[in-house]
Parts: sequence; structure tokens; C-alpha cells
Amino acid sequence: MIAVHHLENSRSQRILWLLEELGLPYRVVHYARDKATMLAPPELRAVHPLGKSPVIVDEDAGGGPLTIAETGAIIEYLVGKADGRLGVPEAQIGAVPEAQGASAPEAREAALRYRYYLHYAEGSLMPPLLIKLVLGMIPVVGGFAQKKVQPMIDVHLDFVESELASRPWFAGDAFTAADVMMSFPLEAARDRAGLDASRPATTAWLAKIHARPAYQAALAAGGPYRYA
Repeated sequence: MIAVHHLENSRSQRILWLLEELGLPYRVVHYARDKATMLAPPELRAVHPLGKSPVIVDEDAGGGPLTIAETGAIIEYLVGKADGRLGVPEAQIGAVPEAQGASAPEAREAALRYRYYLHYAEGSLMPPLLIKLVLGMIPVVGGFAQKKVQPMIDVHLDFVESELASRPWFAGDAFTAADVMMSFPLEAARDRAGLDASRPATTAWLAKIHARPAYQAALAAGGPYRYA
């Protein structure tokens, strides 16, 4: 059983969604944000020293319970635990997956895109969104400073729009864990950073993921999540 230490309105919603997509058994340990600071409660530090969510504990791992933090690392672990489902196998690089009818270059590009978006979501897209959120908490000057950050965010949103206009999912023709990884920053961008109907491919992708039964099941399991 996978124990998900889940903070409301946070990145850990992606982990619940992925677990539902993979059909892996899990249980949720719920945490509420501090009403004044909106930070995670100190109880999370008993699970991991940084006190952040998501954190999972694989209670059935060989050698005893295994604690894993960081969304990307958790996603890679769960995909591996599910025998590679929703991932892009190493064998696709330079090989031809005959069942999909793809050429070797297409398969290689899909595999590289998959890895790229697993890292891009938190490494490139999320930082300016977080900066804008923090600036918005600063009286008077914060609003002015936010306007300086928005052009940086727009560059990313335009890039994402061009990518999704050329194919249905981030890695290629099939839904993968890369789409799960990209959900949170794009949901946050729609909530507070200008993502709207002017970027139709991206908003259509959001509607498509929100309609998935596994996404809806994860919402029911996770509780409050403002970005859905």
C-alpha cells in the first residue's frame, strides 16, 4: 500500500491522480494548510525533514517502508512500480515500437519529450509562477512587481500552446505521466497568471485531463483543490 501524505490545494494532487490512472492501491493521509500563513503544518516534518508535500511511503517496499519526496521522483517511482505504464520505456530510444506503428525517430523524440516535461514543469515553468504568487502577498509594490514577472510567464505559456497545438499530449499521441506532471503549473497559471481562452490548445488540454475518470476519482479522494 502507498501512503500519500497529501496537503490540500497542493502539488500532491498529481500523485493521487497518477495512482488512480495506474490503479495502484493507496491511502491518503490528509493535512490542512495553516489558515494564516497558508503553509503546510509542522506535522509533515515527522514524515520528511523538509515538511513539504507530496511525500509518499511505500509500505510494502522490500526491506521495509520507503519514503520518497519530490513530485518528479515520486512519479518516476510509481511508473516503475507499475511496470512502466504511462512512462516512455528506455527501449523506445532508437527502437521501433511496432505496436504503435511509430518510426525510430518519432519514438526517440517522444521519449525525449517525456523526460523533458517531467523536468520542465517544476524546473522552468513553476518558478516564475511561484514568484508571482509571492509578490502578490506584498502590499503596494507587489502588484507592480507582478507585472514585471508576467512577460516571463507568457513566454512559457506561448511555448506550451505551440506544443499542444501540434499534438494531443505532451509526449506525443498518447497520455503519459508527463501530462500528470504538467497539470499543476498549468492549472495554477489559469488561476492566477493569464492562461485563458486566448490559448485554446492549452485550455482544451486542461478540459481533457479534468474529464478523465481517474482525475475525478483523485479529486474525491484528495479533498479541497482549487485549481480543478
